[in-house]
Amino acid sequence: MATNYQSIAFGEETKKLQEKYGSRSAYARMEQSSYFEGLTDNEVQFIAERDGFYMASNGNNGFPYIQYRGGPPGFLRVVDNQTIGFLDFSGNKQYISTGNIMINDKVALMIMDYARKARLKIYARAEIIRLGVDLQLENMLDLKGYKSKPERIIKLHVEAYDWNCPQHIVQRFTIPEIEEAFAAQKDYIRELRAEIERLKK
Repeated sequence: MATNYQSIAFGEETKKLQEKYGSRSAYARMEQSSYFEGLTDNEVQFIAERDGFYMASNGNNGFPYIQYRGGPPGFLRVVDNQTIGFLDFSGNKQYISTGNIMINDKVALMIMDYARKARLKIYARAEIIRLGVDLQLENMLDLKGYKSKPERIIKLHVEAYDWNCPQHIVQRFTIPEIEEAFAAQKDYIRELRAEIERLKK
């Protein structure tokens, strides 16, 4: 297992560019000082609140493929501090990510919180598990009452992770986030309207 995210992300050409543009010394210190010891409570809580993420895989044609995975908040579950997983639900039946993983199990995740301008990057090795094989894990990942039908389990063995800086992340809010933010104002408006009606009478 890699000791840190930088040791995977920084190839020789990347390091040459860092040297050229003046950032190499700072990143070299990061390579020596940061180690992967598992997900902390901070990452666990962040993952539990997300309703989607991006996953990159690579097959035998040399091109990376990036897929967006979405579902109810918490559909991506932390199994333990070095493992996360999710139920792979039926979609458009292209099976590009699944096919790529069967050839190359290395994947990269980008997990976003646009509202708070936070971005968690994860390198992992993906394992495809048929339904009915690991019932304990399957029950843990089960989304009670979710309408889509699962086809398999994707188990991700985390190799390294890193938090990206918030620079250039444009804030976006989901409808539930907006509704929650304006809930107090809506309650206040209802109270005012009720008071107006009482005064009219």
